Amino acid sequence: MQIQIIGYVHNRWEEAGPEQADRIREEVSLIEVDKKFADGLYKIETFEKLNILFYFDRSKDYELQTTTRFGDFRGVFACCSPRRPSMIGLTTVQLLERKDNVLKVTGLDALNGTPVLDIKPFVGQGK
Repeated sequence: MQIQIIGYVHNRWEEAGPEQADRIREEVSLIEVDKKFADGLYKIETFEKLNILFYFDRSKDYELQTTTRFGDFRGVFACCSPRRPSMIGLTTVQLLERKDNVLKVTGLDALNGTPVLDIKPFVGQGK
């Protein structure tokens, strides 16, 4: 398997607990894509929403079952815990602006310095 870090998240959140996830999503984050991948952003601004895949680089291990921030006990694949076997996060964001290799977004619940693994346009489900 080959996974490449394509960029990094920039925001004011150096650390946060589960209770801050909604607050992080409300704020603006920047995704700085490595310049060698910048051509891959061509026409990305034609999409309002993007799926961002990132690496939970601060997670140390995982739990197969956990209590969510709302107090519900679930399996890790039935919740948004960062403590996952593959340590991969996925969030759908609102694209506000693109400037060269930097995307300005809201809705991202990743911490400052988080490695970004991939960006894909959000394509809504049909009826």
